[in-house]
Amino acid sequence: MIQILLSALFFMALTVGLYFAMNVIYLKYRWNALNPVLTTTTLLVLFLLLFDFTYDTYMYGGSVVMFPLGPAVVALAIPLYKQRELLKRHFLAITLGILVGASVGMVSGVLLAALLDFPTEIISALLPKSITSPVAMQISESLGGSAPLAAVFVMLAGFSAALAGPLMMKWLRIDSPIGKGIAFGTAAHGIGTSKAFEDGPEAGSMASVAMTLSAVAGAFLAPVVALWFGL
Repeated sequence: MIQILLSALFFMALTVGLYFAMNVIYLKYRWNALNPVLTTTTLLVLFLLLFDFTYDTYMYGGSVVMFPLGPAVVALAIPLYKQRELLKRHFLAITLGILVGASVGMVSGVLLAALLDFPTEIISALLPKSITSPVAMQISESLGGSAPLAAVFVMLAGFSAALAGPLMMKWLRIDSPIGKGIAFGTAAHGIGTSKAFEDGPEAGSMASVAMTLSAVAGAFLAPVVALWFGL
């Protein structure tokens, strides 16, 4: 019991400590490849492989770090309330943008996985990849997929959007803070939202709203998409 407690404290401290250190480095250099979530995850994986720790051993402390994810989902209602006037003014554009983005994110991933003949469990975990982790994990489990694998796909989607998103925005000449916020929040959940805040408070706020609404929309759209593909 003492060994489990010590392991939990060690991995919890390691995760939090690495994240804060990587965040300091990112804020200093502002390189997309140094995104603190990406670098922290990479270093944790390397550490576990180097010292031959299992995932279950890491989760003694990792589960403590993940515990606030539940309350964090409920707290997503706060940006919705704060941005209610902006939502009213651009209701149609925001709603359509999020619905289209969430639908395309689900269908494209599932379609590609189905064409490559991936197992149903993997496809079910891939389906909610653009939705924030706690909701994506619940959706994946309800469809018979793996919740941890869904969390991995969510992170990969966030990393790819944070790295390639700014280049695509520049290439497509998208300068609107609202447009950027909706794109990042819908396609890349929390990681995209943190990236959107670098473009200003309006883009960040819209990304928060988009992330929240896409999670709500995804909870309703996921079963429909799954049924469509026969999952």
